[in-house]
This record gives sequence, C-alpha cells and structure tokens, in this order.
Amino acid sequence: MAAKGGTAPFSRYEWMIAGRYLRARRKEGFISVIAGFSFVGIMLGVATLIIVMAVMNGFRFELLNKILGLNGHMLVQPIGTPLTDYDAVAERLVKLQGIKHAIPLVEGQALASSPFHSGGVLVRGLREKDLKSLPAIGPNIKFGTLEGFDTGQGVVLGKRLADQLSVRAGDNVTIVSPRGAVTPMGTTPRIKTYKVAAIFEIGMSEYDSVFVFMPLTEAQAYFNRNGDVNAIEVYTDNPDQILHYRQLVNDNAGRQVYIIDWRQRNSSFFGALQVERTVMFMILTLIVLVAALNIISGLIILVKDKGHDIAILRTMGATKYAVMRIFLITGSSIGIVGTLVGFVIGLLVCLNIEEIRRFVSWLTSTQLFPPELYYLSRLPARMDSGETTAVILMALILSFLATLYPAWRAARLDPVEALRYE
Repeated sequence: MAAKGGTAPFSRYEWMIAGRYLRARRKEGFISVIAGFSFVGIMLGVATLIIVMAVMNGFRFELLNKILGLNGHMLVQPIGTPLTDYDAVAERLVKLQGIKHAIPLVEGQALASSPFHSGGVLVRGLREKDLKSLPAIGPNIKFGTLEGFDTGQGVVLGKRLADQLSVRAGDNVTIVSPRGAVTPMGTTPRIKTYKVAAIFEIGMSEYDSVFVFMPLTEAQAYFNRNGDVNAIEVYTDNPDQILHYRQLVNDNAGRQVYIIDWRQRNSSFFGALQVERTVMFMILTLIVLVAALNIISGLIILVKDKGHDIAILRTMGATKYAVMRIFLITGSSIGIVGTLVGFVIGLLVCLNIEEIRRFVSWLTSTQLFPPELYYLSRLPARMDSGETTAVILMALILSFLATLYPAWRAARLDPVEALRYE
C-alpha cells in the first residue's frame, strides 16, 4: 500500500479511508451525529450570512436610489440675498460636466385634506420639465398625467397619500398652510383646493405618503415667495464623487451659496446601516465558528475511536503525513460540502426573497416587513460578489483550521502504544 518513501499526497487510498470514516457504522453513530451537526451548522451559517448581507445590501441600494432619486445629490441654498436669479444659476450649473439636473424648488409644510381624511404633507413646487426629469417621479406615474402641469392648477400626490385621503386622479384635495395672508388680526391660514393631476408610486412608503408636488409659480404664490425659491437641487452622474462636484458647483454658481450634500443630509441614517451590517456579520460569523468547533470535537473523538486503525496503517507503512492527510480530508470535506450547499441555499433564497416573504406572510397571516416600518414596499436582496466570496473563503478557512489539531494528534499517535492497550 505504501511506497518506500510514503504514498503520494492525497492518493486514492487516503480519500477512500477518509470516506469510510465519514460513513460511520452503527456503533460509531455518535461520530456521524457530530459530523452531521457540523455540516448543518456550516451550511446554515454560510446561507444565513449570504442572505442577511444580501438583504442589507439591497436595503441600502434601494434606499439610496430612492432617496437620491427624489432629493438630489446636493442642495444649493442662497446666502445673503434671496435666490431670485435661480434660472440663471440653474442654467450655469447644468452646463457643468457631470451635472445632470439643476432643479429650482419651493418647499413648505402643509396639511392635505379630503372629505374622508387629512394628514401632514411636504409640498414642493417644481417646473413641469424638472418634475418629469426626476428619476423617482417621471417613470413612476401610475395614474393621471404630468402634461400641462405648469399651466394647470393641479397637484401630484404619492399613492399611499392618495389612498390615505381616498382620492384618485381628477378628484380634489384641499391644501392648508399655517402661513397665509397677514391681516390686522394676525396671520391667517391659507386654504386652497387643487385638482389631483397625477399619482406617483416610488415604492418607498415614507415618500409615497408625504410628498405633494405643485407648479413652481403656484407654490411661490401659495407660500408667499416673492419671485424666489428655497434652493436648487443638483443631480450628478456619480454621487460617490460628491466632494468633487460640490467644489465645482461652488466655484461656478456665480453667487454666494451654501451647499449641503446627500452624505450630510443622511449621514446618521446610512451610518446606522453600516454599523448594523458590520455587527450582523460579526454575530452571524459565530454560527460558522461554532460549527467549526463541532468539527474539532468530532474529529478528536474519531481519532480516539480509530486509534487501533491508525496503528495498523502505520505498521503497514503509512507515514505520519499520510495519517494527517486522511483526517484533514475527513474534516475538510464536512466544511467544503457544507459551505457549497450553504452557498447554493443562500443564492436560491436571495433570488426568490420576495416570493418567500409573500408565502410566509400568507402562511402566518401576518405582514412581514411592513412598508410603514421598513420604508420599502418589497423586500430587496442584492448579492455582492466580494462579500459572498469573503463569506465562502472564511467558512473554508475556518473548516480547514478546525481539522489541523485533530489531524496532528492522529499523526502523533504511537502505533505501539495504540496496539498495546487495544
């Protein structure tokens, strides 16, 4: 069986013996149970890590796209004098390389009401061409139309807000602002009725239930803006290069401006997401670590149980390294197969995450991930190739390291001692 200098590394007989040890007989069933738990632990650990990281990546990607699709990458506000020259400033900015849109807007809080319900809203005044160009609004009009928005006296609502008010395109809503006309008796609320021109659905409940868009000139009149706007929202080609574009806008605005970028406006939100992702990765890694420790305990028991077999192999010419490789194969096989099966399960779940959510919701008669709490109307999953590779490599490395000590103990077993006490 053994050549003079020992068998070739990972030869066929080493794989055969390792396979026999994995297929334990009835009297060695305890070892098989431990190996089975190790396999299931690594499989579940890898699958859970892949699924959780993919869902958290999906949340970040969807939220970032929806937030920046509606709010822009930077907000340019005036300093010193009102922004009455907004047309000229916006025209200068949109000509800069990398700047996609420069949108003047008027913004104010109000109360939207119908005969059925009422609720607080954020009113934004925009021009028709700018509203159509918004990546979150233009392609997501579900009912009605934006045509003639500038000339009409209509407003555009989010779908959740329209459902809350029980209105449809063509119905009327009343907008109430606390800052109305100034009279000798004080400031009176401004109340005006508008027709619902269109209804949009972004898919982010926080926006679909709060935003109301009206024509820019109408918003200026409604909020007592004397021909000026609150700010200009700027959209860039690459939000990750915001520092470069921020400097570019500041240098070419043609007036003193104060700039707030998307990172400043959402720093706490995305910072919390990043911390949560890191902590979840560390916690779920413990599942894989526990499974690796199971491999150690299972192999140590196997080495003690197979002491007589190891001694016979050694007397027949098997080297210490051959014995070590046999137990490396035995333990690593559990880790490798468990990791691969966990990857396949994680991949399948990520590809069908929304269907699984709906099925579980139907099965339990509950609403999993309600949009009111999680902002999104569907459960996203976005696998990152780098993260997935890191999870797989981590599981494989832990599985391999877990086999080293038991394999080393098996290699050090003295065949004379093992046979003497057999």
